[in-house]
Amino acid sequence: MKSKNNIYKKLFVSSFYLSAFTFGGGFVIIPLMKKKFVDELQWIEENEMLNLAAIAQSSPGAVAVNAAILIGYRVAGILGAIITILGTVLPPFIIISVVSVFYTAFRDNLIVNAVLKGMQAGIAAVIADVVINLGGNVIKGKDIISVLIMAGAFISTFYFKINVVYIILVCGFIGAIRTLFHSNKNKKDDNL
Repeated sequence: MKSKNNIYKKLFVSSFYLSAFTFGGGFVIIPLMKKKFVDELQWIEENEMLNLAAIAQSSPGAVAVNAAILIGYRVAGILGAIITILGTVLPPFIIISVVSVFYTAFRDNLIVNAVLKGMQAGIAAVIADVVINLGGNVIKGKDIISVLIMAGAFISTFYFKINVVYIILVCGFIGAIRTLFHSNKNKKDDNL
């Protein structure tokens, strides 16, 4: 029981810490979650983290909260998901509550505006890092279909300005077909 309590505590503290010091939305928190839960704690495999990030991005709602739910559930079941939700939601709630009280003082402050501009540059660098690392992992996997899907999604979004919702739906459809194909192939191999 004590080890379960340690896992719950570590889940809450980790998700609270990551959420408290992450600015820029869910895409920024994904590499930090990878670093914490895959590299440091080794609770999740890297490929599984990539899959969880994809599911979190394609699900409705905030990416950071979705990723926290999936990681918490994967590590410690339903209670783990609830704990990571609390850890992820509490810091922004507290910060927004404090900022709303002092909004008029912060609104025209040059220092606060300069800090926010600096954070925008840092966020852009973190997002670029995520794209390079996750995209590199797909390429390292040497699965030509995954590489073609990734390239097609990028080209569709960047050059043809196709709505991301349609791209997610098409990629989900392709993934479902691949999964069905592989499961049918495995059943045939098992019957032989």
